Amino acid sequence: MKGEVAAGDERARAAGRGGVAVLAAKAFFIVIGLVQQTVLPSLIGLAGYGALSRVLAVASVVNNVVVSSSIQGVSRTVARARARARGALLEEQALRATLKVHVPLALGLALLFAAAAPLVGKFEHAPHVVAPLIVASGVVALYGLYAPLVGMLNGRAQFTRQASLDMTFAVLRTIGMLGLGWAFARRGMSGALGAISGFVLAAACIVPLAARRAGTGRPGGEGAPEVPSPREYLAQLLPLALAQLGTNVLMQIDITVLGRFLSEGALVTNAADPAKAADEWVGVYRACQLFAFLPYQLLFSVTQVLFPMLAHAKSEGDTAAVARYVARGARIATIAGGLMVSVIVAVPGGLLEFAYGSEVASRGHDTLRLLALGQAAFALLGVAMTVLASLGRERLAASITICACAAVCLACFFAMPTDAFGRIQLISTAAATTSALGLALVAGVVAVVRVAGAFVPWKTAARVGAAVAIAFVAGPSLPHVGRYAVVLLAGALGVVYVVLMVVTGELSRADLEDVRGLVRRRK
Repeated sequence: MKGEVAAGDERARAAGRGGVAVLAAKAFFIVIGLVQQTVLPSLIGLAGYGALSRVLAVASVVNNVVVSSSIQGVSRTVARARARARGALLEEQALRATLKVHVPLALGLALLFAAAAPLVGKFEHAPHVVAPLIVASGVVALYGLYAPLVGMLNGRAQFTRQASLDMTFAVLRTIGMLGLGWAFARRGMSGALGAISGFVLAAACIVPLAARRAGTGRPGGEGAPEVPSPREYLAQLLPLALAQLGTNVLMQIDITVLGRFLSEGALVTNAADPAKAADEWVGVYRACQLFAFLPYQLLFSVTQVLFPMLAHAKSEGDTAAVARYVARGARIATIAGGLMVSVIVAVPGGLLEFAYGSEVASRGHDTLRLLALGQAAFALLGVAMTVLASLGRERLAASITICACAAVCLACFFAMPTDAFGRIQLISTAAATTSALGLALVAGVVAVVRVAGAFVPWKTAARVGAAVAIAFVAGPSLPHVGRYAVVLLAGALGVVYVVLMVVTGELSRADLEDVRGLVRRRK
């Protein structure tokens, strides 16, 4: 009994250290993403950035579904083979079995994506984005090869290797998008097309690096219960993909619908260059999304560690461990997400001005204040959906997210004014999205509590919610500071948030000891 407890403690510590590595990689990813997104408008213009945002909104849906479902699917398969303790050979055979499914899927999805590009351009009334969308199909294919290899590392609990690989890719992608985007724009070509081409080039470089670190598996193992047949693995993969599809459509449906209405609005107002005018406002909304998505990007690292831990606890039938992991992970996610959201809603204009300049800040500060609340709800919804998926309730997760997508889409269509263009359309989109995501989070929380027996402790939800509400109400009264002084102000607001958590009893010395325990190896 003591040996089993010690083994469980060691797994928890190992997962914790891995979580720190993945969290560090995610923090690096966020920082370099901020650099990439804030520099791009100055290199390819705000309109070019808006056109690129239209392309990435669609491409990100497919890419994120491929990445998330592939990592989870391969991780689950490899972890199952690893748990049988029959040596590394079984893991290699399990990986090869999954690659037999992922390679043709990657090529097929890329072809479908390229074929759908003209339809997307027609829906958005933006034919100029068709060529970049076709080029982006190359990213779809390469991501389909890269993600299963990362899943192999995740299934082996090699989180440090996984983190270093993701950091390398982030650097390559930033260099490629900035470099080729600038080169194309300088020659009078489409900056969006250049940036997407740089993305493809970076993906082409990272795939062989991933193959070298993770391997490509070994043939054999047919008939072993741990090595699935293509049909068996596909049956496991599709529910994961459906769950992720709803989540990722939910991330981008608002900007896609907004792009359509902005294109129509630019035509109605007889803008001198309707495509450019619409793309500029799309670029402003994308700038708001950049900050609003920060909590989700941070919390995604929690889900990457939480998924294999929950899957392992479920396979052992340990319902108490499942509830404990869910409550602890959801609490950490809520506190960390609340820190970022409270800063964003307090100084939205200052953050936009720091990253993009005064023009974007003046156009988008009201939109960001609203959108940050909606995406905070989405971030927690993402954690909830990961819990459901890791516990084998992928269809339930997919149902919730698909219904949420429909709600956001309908809300945007009904709330969008037909006689306005620009700022009012952005605010209407943000308000509609926030309302729909709030309702979706309620449904997600109810589902997780029923399945796992726990989610965010109510005291944590109340304390964090109160802190965010204070920041939202007090934010407009804060003095306007310079473009760079806002960094100090944001840091001060973060300190105030932490103090509130300590004063209300949400954070204690025990939490500090937990953090220290994650990084301290057992002596």
